[in-house]
Amino acid sequence: MVFANALTTLQVVIGSIEHIVPVLFAAIFTICLIIFANKKLNKQQQITVFKSLGVFVSLTVLIYHLYAYFKGGYSIVTDLPLYLCSFMALFVFTFTHSRKYWLYEILLFWIIAGTSQAVITPDISKGFPSFEYLRYWIAHLGLLVIIFYATFVLNMRPKFKSVFKSFIALQLYMLIIFGINYVLGGNYSYLNEKPKSASLLDYLGDWPMYLLVVELIILPYFLIIYLPFYLVKRFKK
Repeated sequence: MVFANALTTLQVVIGSIEHIVPVLFAAIFTICLIIFANKKLNKQQQITVFKSLGVFVSLTVLIYHLYAYFKGGYSIVTDLPLYLCSFMALFVFTFTHSRKYWLYEILLFWIIAGTSQAVITPDISKGFPSFEYLRYWIAHLGLLVIIFYATFVLNMRPKFKSVFKSFIALQLYMLIIFGINYVLGGNYSYLNEKPKSASLLDYLGDWPMYLLVVELIILPYFLIIYLPFYLVKRFKK
């Protein structure tokens, strides 16, 4: 245990090996998995893999929070899985098992938009091989693997109205988190204060200005995410 603790680094630095390696690994893994599933697996096997991905990601997040709780020092003010990516990772198994299209419509935009900041500017206080480090990358990169698998293996595609469904669902989720933050005195989803570590929010002004800026750019951002799907559909026609 002492040896393991000695190997664990402090805050993960942007651009470090601990940052770049898991991102590259996830990218290569996703591409290989999609190619393999499309070429070698039948429909039922593809669905089984999809379900397994969801269980793995959700179970990792659940075990991490149970571990943190029983370890001691767990606080409902700061440690609940209510940040958007943590919340999605905890319940993504419901999507992989049901394969409901309305869930895909919402999650596609939430995952790509939400994990982009987390992947570019990771907020991890303990580096490899800490459980926090592993949980962070499995949750965020795992969500991307799942949504790309649904798109390129299970052939799910968003519609134009999916952009607005996802946007409205996000507003409802954030209103609920606002209420939870008010009751607990917390800062889930960074709605009351920017993260201490470097993030894209640093370029958007102080509170509450950065919240207003995010509100203004999130819908155009969703539209940019939808653009490749629109162009492919237009090209096929």
